[in-house]
Amino acid sequence: MKLFSWKARPTLGSVIGRGHLIVALVAVAMASVSLTLLGVLALRVYADHNLHLIARSISYTVEAAVVFNDKAAATEALAIIASTEEVADARVLDAQGQLIAQWQRVETGLFSELEMQITRALLEKPVSLPIEHQDREIGRVLLIGHGGSLMRFLLSGLAGIVLCTAISAWVALYLARRQLRAIIGPLHSLAAVAHAARSERALDRRVPPAQIAELDNLGNDFNALLGELESWQTHLQNENETLAHQATHDSLTGLPNRAFFEGRLMRALRNGKKHDERVAVLFLDSDRFKGINDNFGHASGDAVLVAIANRVRAQLREDDLVARLGGDEFAVLLAPLHTVEDAEHIADKILASMDMPITLPGDSSVVTSLSIGIAVYPDHGATPGALLNAADAAMYQAKRLSRGAQFTAGSERPVDSVHTRS
Repeated sequence: MKLFSWKARPTLGSVIGRGHLIVALVAVAMASVSLTLLGVLALRVYADHNLHLIARSISYTVEAAVVFNDKAAATEALAIIASTEEVADARVLDAQGQLIAQWQRVETGLFSELEMQITRALLEKPVSLPIEHQDREIGRVLLIGHGGSLMRFLLSGLAGIVLCTAISAWVALYLARRQLRAIIGPLHSLAAVAHAARSERALDRRVPPAQIAELDNLGNDFNALLGELESWQTHLQNENETLAHQATHDSLTGLPNRAFFEGRLMRALRNGKKHDERVAVLFLDSDRFKGINDNFGHASGDAVLVAIANRVRAQLREDDLVARLGGDEFAVLLAPLHTVEDAEHIADKILASMDMPITLPGDSSVVTSLSIGIAVYPDHGATPGALLNAADAAMYQAKRLSRGAQFTAGSERPVDSVHTRS
């Protein structure tokens, strides 16, 4: 089985910042090294030229001592000049190459040894200059330079490289951060809006404008896409709400249908059982609907159903519910119900509301009536189906005994009777 190690991916800010820093450091280092090499080359030429001048000065000074072969005078003159100059070793030779005078700088410690190594590496071979008397060579001066100046220059160059590198790194980071804010800021805003749209469905958020044209165009295009998605979401929500309303409501009267009514009745029965409250169901049926539909047409029948729905709804309390079960049958849910008399009172009001004529298409009118059956929880049933069946049976009993009456399930006679004109 292979094991994979997970490593966090670097951010765009870290990648660009690291790239800027590396470019700045490489550029400064190359410039510093180039300047140091040029400086060393220039110093080498200068040191070589200086050694030739020192050798010439020594040849003039020791000329007389060499002519008279005065080693003490030559040594003294040589030491006076060499000790004050960048000289590590100085020798005066006669015409036969015999040593007349010599001076050497005393070297102690690691630093002096390092200076000599630098001298051997950078300077040319020992400077050799003839000593002439009356246009005749009577000896030679040999000089080996000292690397003190070279050492100081190299150390100062190294310090300059380190200082320039540090300053350049700081400047590069500062400039990189400024540039990153202009790039990363809009991208962070875009990512935040995209995350909110994906995780929270917040399609109303928008990406703010950016200073960089490409990023601003990207944000505008993303905002336009969000706008289209928001429009589609609103359209789908409206469609879903319409479909949900159509699935639970009657298209003609706008009243809830049987499924919606039974769901509300189920919740009302659970609350009634929990709080020991009564619930009443009224089953309503139009007495003359078939005759109206046959004599006046379906449009008139629809007008009667709409009028019945509006009049029944107007007689109910705010928390009560009326639904169309189908055809000319309606049901009313009264919850909570304090007394059975309250249900009978509302039924009386509904029956009374039918006394007013209903205007039909074509400027004709008709008076209709309702038969109402009442079932009360828990007296007549404990389930939606049982209560609806009891109320339906009570309605048919009321229709048989007296047209336009309301009847309570379980009673042997109408509890009240309101006759309507036909």
